[in-house]
Amino acid sequence: MSLSEEEIDRVGWLARLQIDAEAKPQFAQQLSRILEFVDQLNKLDTSGVSPLAHPLDISERLRPDEVTETNQRDLFQSIAPSVRDGLYLVPRVIE
Repeated sequence: MSLSEEEIDRVGWLARLQIDAEAKPQFAQQLSRILEFVDQLNKLDTSGVSPLAHPLDISERLRPDEVTETNQRDLFQSIAPSVRDGLYLVPRVIE
């Protein structure tokens, strides 16, 4: 599969890339090789393969869900410009 110069221009426009005229042949060759590889992968029978979330069969190391910080809400709200009933008051931005 060989890409035309118009297709390379279109891909560059979609990707918001400015491709120099002298780089277009190399870009076309590399992109064509990538697309050929994807086409080769699409030909494989994957009907018996279940999707994986991760290629390695390992479980996540989770830390215990413990509170490690003290409650400093009163300290933080004491320096806030405007607070009422434990909530920060901000100016209205949408009319």
